[in-house]
This record gives sequence, C-alpha cells and structure tokens, in this order.
Amino acid sequence: MYSTEFAKLWFKISKEIKNHMETELSPALTEGQLNVLELLTEQQPMKPSDFLEFLETTPAAVTTLLDRMERNELIERRRDEKDRRIVWVHVTDKGKAEYDRGTRIRQELLNTYLDRISAHNQQLFMYLLGKIAN
Repeated sequence: MYSTEFAKLWFKISKEIKNHMETELSPALTEGQLNVLELLTEQQPMKPSDFLEFLETTPAAVTTLLDRMERNELIERRRDEKDRRIVWVHVTDKGKAEYDRGTRIRQELLNTYLDRISAHNQQLFMYLLGKIAN
C-alpha cells in the first residue's frame, strides 16, 4: 500500500543527497572516497581486501579507488614490516582534513532534512528507520 510512495520518496531524497554531496565534495573528493576515509578513520590501518565487505564491489574496483586516492594524497600504502606481502592502507593528513570536511558537509545536509521535524519525531523517525534497515 505504501511501498510505491516510500520508493518515490526514498529515491527523491537519495538523489538529492547524492547530487548535493557530489557537488560539495568535488573536486577533491567523491562520496566513495569519503566512505573509504570513514572506514579508515574508524579501523585504521586496513588491508585493501578488508574494504570488500564494506564497499560491496570487486577487488579491481577497490584497487582503482585506492590508486586514485593515493595519487590525490588522501591515503598511503605501507608494506608490513614483518611480512612484506601485506600492504596496509593509512589515512594521510590531507585525507584526515578531507574526511573532516566531507563528514561536516554530510552532517549539515542531513541536519537540514531532520530540522524540518521536531526532536521527538526525529527520534521516532530514527527508530522506524532502524526497524526498516534491520
């Protein structure tokens, strides 16, 4: 009954968020790169293969993404000191600054959506969204 309306609203909001994030993050960062920086900030260091479960993509796509991020000095790869076959991915200072900028942009945008409803309804919305997501 509500699934069609839900789909339309979800698509509209998702599209608006994606367009806003692309515009505001460019040219230094993409939303996918922000996701990588977020993962690294929470779990640094990580091996390239560790990203597969979070990004739901192929190893080749992860390599391409990390290559681009390394060229833009957002991350650096370092060989493991004990086992040179292992490569660890670390966030650079520039990557940390871009992470801070990107998360601030996202938070400000999402707050513009959430500020349209009361604090009580925000809490209810988060509860209901959690039920849908889980």
